[in-house]
Amino acid sequence: MRYCKYLSSENGASLSRYALVEKRNGVYWATLPMQAPQEDLSARILGGLPVPTLAVNFEPVPLSDLKLLPPVTPSKILCVGRNYRDHAAELGNEVPKEPLLFLKPPSSLLAPKGVVRIPAISTRVDYEGELGIVIARRCYKIGPDEDVRPYIRGYVCVNDVTARDIQKSDGQWTRGKGFDTFCPVGPIVSDEIDPAGGAPVTVITRLNGVVRQQGSTRDLIFPIAELLRYITQTMTLEPGDLIPTGTPAGVGAVKPGDRIQIEIDGLGILENEFAAE
Repeated sequence: MRYCKYLSSENGASLSRYALVEKRNGVYWATLPMQAPQEDLSARILGGLPVPTLAVNFEPVPLSDLKLLPPVTPSKILCVGRNYRDHAAELGNEVPKEPLLFLKPPSSLLAPKGVVRIPAISTRVDYEGELGIVIARRCYKIGPDEDVRPYIRGYVCVNDVTARDIQKSDGQWTRGKGFDTFCPVGPIVSDEIDPAGGAPVTVITRLNGVVRQQGSTRDLIFPIAELLRYITQTMTLEPGDLIPTGTPAGVGAVKPGDRIQIEIDGLGILENEFAAE
């Protein structure tokens, strides 16, 4: 299943809605709205999604014609640092012996086509294209032999935007990673790829149309199953939580007016522009 979240104008009000997504001749289309009766709380409690429903006034529409929203509503964004050897090396860092975890606040989320604000207090802001995991249901202490895939709702493109100078000067990463707009995500979530099951995908990042990053999830130092088992030994993951899995080599600085596109097989292209605060 593929789905998106978008802003709908209904009777003079703006409402967020979900829709199923199909790919037609290389173009992603929103084809069927997803709704749940207000009295049915199972989607929220059990971490499911609204049920697709027919709507007489809904016509399929290309995603490019919609005002897309971040397709996730996480209680936390739990990121993984230095999870590709070449990326650790390009910044002069050692490869971690265990997954290196840090948090971005949900207030950093940004929709596709949204504008990333470059903070006035930073002298260098970098892009970092990543594959993100979206959690399907609550999990804690996943067993060493347990299949992690039932806990995964799907995958999504993420840009782990970083104020590199602040990250280095602070020594810990919360401020450098946590500015508002520093977590673009989208355009869709899909469970039709299976990197956790041994089907790797390629993460490509373009700066103003030029490829700067191209890495395969087969090169993750800590694969997805290992990450989820490691994380859940410490904390409970809730439905909707977002886990960016690390960025390949090729990160670089942006300036106002730059456009970043992150493309992952089966997940579309996440595009955002950067502007001075």
